[in-house]
Amino acid sequence: MSKRIYIGNVPVGSGAPIAIQSMTNTLTADVSSTVEQINSLAAAGCDIVRCAVPDMESAKALAEIKKRISIPLVADIHFDYKLALASIESGVDKVRINPGNIGSAEGVKAVAEAAKSAGVPIRIGVNSGSVEKNILAKHGSPTAAALVESAEEHMKLLTDFGFHDILVSLKASDVKTTIEAYRIFASKYDYPLHLGVTEAGTYLGGTVKSAVGIGSLLADGIGDTFRVSLTDEPIKEIVVAREILKALDLTDKCARLVSCPTCGRTKIDLIPLAKKVEEYLLTVNKPITVAVMGCAVNGPGEAREADIGIAGGNGEGLIFRKGEIIRKVPEDKLFEELKKEIENL
Repeated sequence: MSKRIYIGNVPVGSGAPIAIQSMTNTLTADVSSTVEQINSLAAAGCDIVRCAVPDMESAKALAEIKKRISIPLVADIHFDYKLALASIESGVDKVRINPGNIGSAEGVKAVAEAAKSAGVPIRIGVNSGSVEKNILAKHGSPTAAALVESAEEHMKLLTDFGFHDILVSLKASDVKTTIEAYRIFASKYDYPLHLGVTEAGTYLGGTVKSAVGIGSLLADGIGDTFRVSLTDEPIKEIVVAREILKALDLTDKCARLVSCPTCGRTKIDLIPLAKKVEEYLLTVNKPITVAVMGCAVNGPGEAREADIGIAGGNGEGLIFRKGEIIRKVPEDKLFEELKKEIENL
């Protein structure tokens, strides 16, 4: 089991709930737009948010952003250690860097000392596209072993200066490489792990790759926080992340939907109804299971474990609770009646 650290007020590691992360795509220096997006992400279920810090204006803007949000704020730094120092001064809750690419040893030492003094953890973010040339030459390509070795070199830079409040990520765009890298690392170290498949793609492909990669690791008990990286609106990253946690029964903050795939026995227009229920359940933060079934075959019997559900008939449906039928409802009233039952649970 990984050791416990805190990102702001969010515990990570050592059995803490798996934390969902996302990253803003606004200009960080545009404080109003960034705050608006962060607050929308938080409302959707984001636990920790990261902002790009490409310049000093962005680093300084983090101070005002921090005042106007309710979830921990992470600074994403590349190349310039002074941006990390300015971000820590602005009050961020975590810094994401690669110690080997932010300047000299003196720069790494300065960041380590500032982070330690402020109680700010550092995430070492290794990506397959940024593995050091000497490591690539040794392994021939960004293999899982190469990712782990890169992380080890970065870790040593921090631990040599007495800094140990570290998280690690080892992301590749190849799912199998990602899974293997995390498994190797988790077998050797107890640092908390931030999971993700980098450059996963657009909504459909990125969702599948992230679910397979992140889900496989979480099912193995590996990982303490994660981001679903999508070429899409950040809010969709949270939707997918919550679904991954629900599928693995790793959250008690979300309602779960089970629904049948429909067949020739289905006599109601089930697909749009199921989609409507799914959208509604995104707003329901109860640990309940809701079933939307097309007929009596897949109704109260197969879905008897659902807390509440509906089973379609011919232009009507049954509402049932834990396998027991409550009442019969016309098709056009099914959604509203189901919604009432969910709200009364």
